[in-house]
Amino acid sequence: MGETVRRAGRASVQLLTAAGLALVSYLFLAVLLFTAVATVIVVGAGVLPETVLMLRRMAGYKRRRVAAWTGEAVPEAYLPLTGQLSERVRTATADPGTYRDLRWLAAHFGYGLLLAYGALPVWALGLFVDGVWCGLLRRRAVVLPLIPRLADLDAAWSRALLLPSPDSRRTARLAERVEELTVTRAGAVAAHGAELRRIERDLHDGTQARLVALSMRVGLAKRAYDTNPEMARKLLDDAQDQAEEALTELRHVVRGIHPPILTDRGLVGAVRALAASSGLDVAVREDGVEEGPRAPAAVEAAAYFVVAEALTNAAKHSGADRAGVELVRRTGRLTVSVRDEGRGGADAVVPGGASATAPGGSGLLGIRRRVAALDGTVEVTSPVGGPTVIEVELPCAW
Repeated sequence: MGETVRRAGRASVQLLTAAGLALVSYLFLAVLLFTAVATVIVVGAGVLPETVLMLRRMAGYKRRRVAAWTGEAVPEAYLPLTGQLSERVRTATADPGTYRDLRWLAAHFGYGLLLAYGALPVWALGLFVDGVWCGLLRRRAVVLPLIPRLADLDAAWSRALLLPSPDSRRTARLAERVEELTVTRAGAVAAHGAELRRIERDLHDGTQARLVALSMRVGLAKRAYDTNPEMARKLLDDAQDQAEEALTELRHVVRGIHPPILTDRGLVGAVRALAASSGLDVAVREDGVEEGPRAPAAVEAAAYFVVAEALTNAAKHSGADRAGVELVRRTGRLTVSVRDEGRGGADAVVPGGASATAPGGSGLLGIRRRVAALDGTVEVTSPVGGPTVIEVELPCAW
């Protein structure tokens, strides 16, 4: 009996919440009427998208209540209300989800109140009948279990009215995908611009300065050749040193564009070379990467730079003395995982106190942008105290 009463009580809370939402929907009718009039006279058309957003929030709250009661989520599918005002108005009026929510709103005003009122006499009758039936005769309750059934009915009707059609779900997923690709394209353009500026800065501050110094020394050596051969020889020796340093700078810039070691050794060999020069005790494990054809050059380069950046961050900021790199080949994707046993906190605050999501604040931002440009995913797990795990998944046509 006690368990029956408790379940009936939870069902009553569910029904009272539905009744309260039904009353709110009644008040919302005034908002709908105002929005309709304002839209007709055009001057207040900007109210329409905001009203639709309010309607979506109400429907979303009901979805969460139904999911909490049934344990099964109710999916939603809406077209994003973005862009200029005219685009938002067209989207709000063309979205099937708007009319689906309006249909639910009208129906819920009726059955939400009806089911809540229906639970009141069931409570009064159930406490008397089931009290005698269970307390004296030791039988199972027969009246109070009807209240959870009313809550089940409310959830079933709401789910049927709010559940989007397969076409609506596909359209909404397509719209979300377009929006996501727009964001990743912007990130890729920003990353490309930052990479070009870095190359330009490296060439200007490093290689170009050394080549200018080289040219000046060769010129001075030519002038001093006839009058002071020793000085000319010394200047030529300095010029040779400048040429070697300029070549070193050029190799550094080339490695930043596409590391030649990737072409020579492949991804696994290049990662092993990174591990050997990182200053950490790095264990490299690969699963199927060296089997079959190689990954596309762009995928290999992205994976290489992910490992390079992650190991650099680990060596500089984590305080760890060892790390692990794992490269796994799967059908249609390449997974890269870098783990260090350091102090953690990498995804919360980056060195210098900058936010990890702030532009230029962290190497993690560069990793995310580079991976997003290839439609990949990045997952960072870095609790305070460690360990830090960076897992990257890159789509790959092997």
